Amino acid sequence: MKADLFNDAFFDSLSSSVLDVADAESLPPACYVDAGFYAFEKEAVFNHEWLCVGREAWVKEPGDYFTTHIIDEPIVVARTRQNELKAMSSVCQHRGMLVAEGHGNARGFVCPYHHWTYGLDGHLVNAPAMEKTCDFDKRSAGLPNFKVEVWEGFIFINFDPDAPPLAPRLTAVTEVVKPYDLANAEGARPGPPGKNPWNWKVMFENNNDGYHASRLHHGPLHDFVPSGLAVFPELPEDTAGYYRTNGTLHADASFNATQKALLPIFPGLGEVERNRMLFANMPPTLSLVIMSDMVIYLIVRATGPETHEMDTGVLVAPGAMEDPAYEHRMNMNMAAAYEIIAQDMHVDEMVQIGLRSRFAPRGRYSWQEGAQRAFNGWLTPRYQETWKKMKAEQAAKGLARPAGVA
Repeated sequence: MKADLFNDAFFDSLSSSVLDVADAESLPPACYVDAGFYAFEKEAVFNHEWLCVGREAWVKEPGDYFTTHIIDEPIVVARTRQNELKAMSSVCQHRGMLVAEGHGNARGFVCPYHHWTYGLDGHLVNAPAMEKTCDFDKRSAGLPNFKVEVWEGFIFINFDPDAPPLAPRLTAVTEVVKPYDLANAEGARPGPPGKNPWNWKVMFENNNDGYHASRLHHGPLHDFVPSGLAVFPELPEDTAGYYRTNGTLHADASFNATQKALLPIFPGLGEVERNRMLFANMPPTLSLVIMSDMVIYLIVRATGPETHEMDTGVLVAPGAMEDPAYEHRMNMNMAAAYEIIAQDMHVDEMVQIGLRSRFAPRGRYSWQEGAQRAFNGWLTPRYQETWKKMKAEQAAKGLARPAGVA
């Protein structure tokens, strides 16, 4: 990060991004392109926030596990023989080899390099030929464990052992998604992740942007969800997520050529839910696009200042996948969805290019960009509080700059 950005003036300037949407402006472009800011962001956001890593359905049975990574941290999630859900580093505590890859079912994790063996809860079971090593204690060489919480069937982890619980800060989002019963919704495991050359925040901003829908996606696959029917509720300041609802021009609207739901609608929906779509974000990792017959979920995993990977999955009502025509109906939905997603991804890539420019602005918002203001409201306090903490630590150590700042 440029040295002239690490000062009070820069972090104070972020306050203009959390004004009322009629007065707010976007975050500085450096927040999206600068490697030093990304390093700062790891501490400000990723080291202490709840991160979605997958679905609980992926680890149903004892011994089931899957792996993932975010901000260069390899992670393994497993179901123990005692039916406990565990998340831990997949880095062997001997020489750094990964002890697990992909997903499957196992009795434990054996490092393929030197055969150190770990239980499903991460404790070290065996370390061959270590009996002559001075002061070696297997009890202190287990895989580092992370806090785990399940929300609506999604698994979240936190690297911070002192992090407060997630669920109490998602009350408003939990209430609005309740009719969909996401915890019991069904869906296949996503395929290989997409690798995208733009900042993770660009992805989040696009996923819940009501403003572009009637412009970029104009046509028969999206016109029934007009931008003018977007609503951005005010949520508590300490919320861990935010959402927008978007009215539709007819009931049970869905993204396909018929514009109508082709799959069974979620059984808990009332008239209100059947006449709108719901777009919910739990930054910095989970974004939901919710229709009456289908949920598209996006797990966004930052991999660098201008890159991220994304797991894209689909959820449907219980029993919907048993229909012999399910695959055909889902293919109709996804053909339309992928056409829309392709438009979004092209724009996201071009936005990232633009943000590198010396002419990149701090733009003003339309009222239809209320979700961007909500995202800023989530991000900015974390940036500003972390800067203050770093300055205090700097002063205590007599350093000229906060430790870890380039």
